[in-house]
Amino acid sequence: MAVRRLRRGAAVPPAPAFRSSQPPCSLPVRRAAAAEGRAALLLLLLVAVGGPAGVSAAGGPEVHSLRGSWRLSNGNGSVVLRGEVPGCVHTALHRAGLIQDPYYRFNDVMYRWISLDNWTYSRTFKTPFDFRKWQKVNLVFEGVDTVAQILINNVTLGRTDNMFNRYSFDITSVIKEVNFIEVCFLSAISYAAEQNRCHKGYSIPPACPPPVQKGECHANFIRKEQCSFSWDWGPSFPTQGIWKDVRIEAYNHYHLVYFSLTSLFVKSTQKWHLEIEAIFDVVSSKPIVGLVIVNIPKLQTQQTFNVTLQPGEGSIVLLVNINKSFAVEAWWPNGHGKQTGYNMTTTFIMEAGYQIERFSKAYFRTVELVQEPIHGSPGLSFYFRINDRPIFIKGSNWIPADSFQDRVTYDTLRLLLKSAADANMNALRVWGGGVYEQDEFYDICDEIGIMIWQDFMFACALYPTDQNYLESVRAEVTHQVRRLKSHPSIILWSGNNENEAAIANNWFSIPYADREVYIKDYVMLYVKNIREVVLAEDKSRPFVASSPTNGLESVKEGWVSQNPYDTHYGDTHFYDYSIDCWNWTAYPKTRFASEYGFQSWPSFSTIKKVSSSEDWSYTSNFSLHRQHHENGNDQMLQQIGYNFKLPQSTDPIKKFKDMIYLTQVMQAQCVKTETEFYRFSQSEIIKGEGYTMGALYWQLNDIWQAPSWASLEYGGKWKLLHYFAQNFFAPLLPVAYEDKGVLYIYGVSDLHVDQKLTLRVVVYTWSSLEPVCILSKGGVTVKAQSALPIYKESINDFLERCQNCTRKSCVVTFCLMEEGGLQSLTNHHFLSSLKDAVGLQKTQLSASVSQQDDFYIFDLYTTAIAPFVSLDVGNIKGRFSENGFLMTEKKKVVIFYPWEPTSIEELEESLTLTSLMDIV
Repeated sequence: MAVRRLRRGAAVPPAPAFRSSQPPCSLPVRRAAAAEGRAALLLLLLVAVGGPAGVSAAGGPEVHSLRGSWRLSNGNGSVVLRGEVPGCVHTALHRAGLIQDPYYRFNDVMYRWISLDNWTYSRTFKTPFDFRKWQKVNLVFEGVDTVAQILINNVTLGRTDNMFNRYSFDITSVIKEVNFIEVCFLSAISYAAEQNRCHKGYSIPPACPPPVQKGECHANFIRKEQCSFSWDWGPSFPTQGIWKDVRIEAYNHYHLVYFSLTSLFVKSTQKWHLEIEAIFDVVSSKPIVGLVIVNIPKLQTQQTFNVTLQPGEGSIVLLVNINKSFAVEAWWPNGHGKQTGYNMTTTFIMEAGYQIERFSKAYFRTVELVQEPIHGSPGLSFYFRINDRPIFIKGSNWIPADSFQDRVTYDTLRLLLKSAADANMNALRVWGGGVYEQDEFYDICDEIGIMIWQDFMFACALYPTDQNYLESVRAEVTHQVRRLKSHPSIILWSGNNENEAAIANNWFSIPYADREVYIKDYVMLYVKNIREVVLAEDKSRPFVASSPTNGLESVKEGWVSQNPYDTHYGDTHFYDYSIDCWNWTAYPKTRFASEYGFQSWPSFSTIKKVSSSEDWSYTSNFSLHRQHHENGNDQMLQQIGYNFKLPQSTDPIKKFKDMIYLTQVMQAQCVKTETEFYRFSQSEIIKGEGYTMGALYWQLNDIWQAPSWASLEYGGKWKLLHYFAQNFFAPLLPVAYEDKGVLYIYGVSDLHVDQKLTLRVVVYTWSSLEPVCILSKGGVTVKAQSALPIYKESINDFLERCQNCTRKSCVVTFCLMEEGGLQSLTNHHFLSSLKDAVGLQKTQLSASVSQQDDFYIFDLYTTAIAPFVSLDVGNIKGRFSENGFLMTEKKKVVIFYPWEPTSIEELEESLTLTSLMDIV
């Protein structure tokens, strides 16, 4: 397991000197042996139990946090300051005023010295209890980032080498009334380089990131957040610090280490069950017997079990039968039902020691990853069935919200995740180059119905498979699965990001003769270790070895398929910046699109915070420095040029702002086109391809202020893409596309029942706010949870019917409506690129602002049709009800939802209105 500790009373061996110049090739850490055996379960008569919540006062454990202010010093002692725990060196230096904001201008490179130094956290603390009364006292680190030697009272307890593990050290024999604790870090950069040097026989690529990323080398040799060494959307800040809680735990007899519950539905009996797993550290040399009482009042379910805890790592598994006379409300993803959870109390009453009471939420949901033959298509399906209902997965990919995890607060997470739900998303993929997110992240996802595709933290690289490394990974995976498996939001474990593809497509130019060595390593790591641990720890949800993958076909081919991007199996990642993104035929008709996207720049107000006036140009040193994707800025220009005119303003700042606006318009329209293609492909097979059941664009959020694929800027501000996502992920959506001169409109629905609706098509010339023709088609059936054509006509006939319309002079808008009831959003279809559009006029946009309750109403006015109308209120935090829209009426009402107090005056002063014709 992930708890690493020395046995109580055992002599602590002297540690070798911790030298920065010659770091050791491996850091030995003593691991606790797991006790074998499961406790026998006997159903007893129900027992009524009283007593206080939590742990009863009599003999309960003492828990003392060591959070707060520590002493922090660098390798030679020339820098000494206070450092908060949890925290890291960079934020401590910034808080102390010793460095600027690390994100300001070129500081990611200027502050490289911080990560190259070796830092030490230390503090003195008084033991707040009589430690002689306790059989065992542990020092527990929930997270150490990353390579460190741990000492207490000048005795080395052990070493850490994995950011994602929990470490527990037995300090029973060394704790005193007053204690001095030290955590001596080794530079992650130095350690990774040394581990690479010590790896004999063959190389483990990639050695270094591309130069454009300005990053550090050999990230794959350290179990640390991989993107902290840089990525194509983020900076290099290989942090050092105690990034999670650290505490002293003292107890007698036994101590509860992990507690989890997962739901199970038995179809044959139509009954729900809950599996409870409790893992204890049992100090007693003899088995301990006792009772466990489980109570779920709302379901009138109470069961009592007798249990036996074995010495060592005592594990008990209980199967709770839910009272069948009560209808259990299942947990559903956002948009498909409620996220019902039931309050549950689990009470442990053992013959020795104290009573433990755990309060938790019990959720009931099933998940299946369906990979079955499809009639009329080679290959297999790839979709998720939740509570026996196929669900189209709509969402994005999550990256770390900050380079410095101690800056990621509950409010940060809540804002970003709520923004995902507000954009009609029901899922996010926690990407494998970041971190396993904090508990609050998954709690919020449980609460608001965001399903999680959870990668393990391996990305875009090959990895070593020596024994020490594999042991560390097994401990990491064990800990993370035990920590997270109670969350109904997690629907899939995935072994890595793109590493099957890296081998299959030979990203790293490995000679063919050596390929088998790397395939063997791949299977060893992801199948024989990670998968083996996951299957042992959690049988309640599916596992795939990689993304993209061919799923069962990859398994059949020995876990590395010939083409992991095969559209007939599994999931795909797709990026091509050379295509005209408005051309839907360029996209793969895949079973599941788990990554795809286009870049844009964040808004000027976001960039302004980390730049100076000399940086405000698309071609400035700053703009080049901030772009970590090779040729990224040029690719955006090229993509814009396909459909829009590039800005020519002689005012450099206006030109920069115009470029920012156009990159966001381009990104929004590109991802809209691609996502709508995936959504309308869900119910059809064409030339053997289709049945697309997932669209997760890259990426949801930003780690800093820079050009990227994100729809949410650093700080949470919505880009135009995020407003578009709110529309293209709508539960009821009409989508238009052209194929061989024919205009098709599809009705796309996530609703659970069929809808009888009217399709209303309105055509405008670009030069007038008055429609040139209106078509209504009544009695249109939009089938539940499907995408089917509801309108079809040749473009030539369509234009002829609309009098003076040509492709270049007209635009098509359309919506689905029910008289006095349901109505879809109004979507649109461009008949030509907008740089070729005829009749577009410079418009006068204006707005008046009023307040109603906690939100603000913007009455917008236009004098002509206005494409891509953008409202921006600078640094005022909040979001609009819609943005980036096509304005075809003289007046439109938009609501602003503030995230912090503001006023009409502030909003009016900050407001910038932009439409496409403002770009000159």
